[in-house]
Amino acid sequence: MPRPARKRLPRELERRLLRVPKSARRDAAFRKAIHQIPRGKVATYGQVAAAAGYPLYHRHVARLLRNEPPGRLPWHRVVGAGGEIKLRYDAGIEQRMRLEMEGVRFRGKRIDMEAHQHRFRPWEFEEF
Repeated sequence: MPRPARKRLPRELERRLLRVPKSARRDAAFRKAIHQIPRGKVATYGQVAAAAGYPLYHRHVARLLRNEPPGRLPWHRVVGAGGEIKLRYDAGIEQRMRLEMEGVRFRGKRIDMEAHQHRFRPWEFEEF
């Protein structure tokens, strides 16, 4: 059975997103969104990007978390779409253990998103 075709962004929009320079303002918005995720809750990379005002920038959120010094952000509360832990090997095991210590329940390898998904409230974000 063939896979359904993925919807593609218009070519010009895709090129512009790839060339977007690093932005301290954007990174600060991502950090603020990540800090708002409470203990025992999780959000996806896409939700963090959208809550910060940059939809479609989920890969930039992942890059920020990867390059951030340890201990600055609650990185373990940000997961892939559908509640999947995207980190591999020891980092993935550590993320799962941290989430379980906060009371997050799993269904197999995925987080029970109905119970633990954080809902961002856009009116709480200040304009940068």
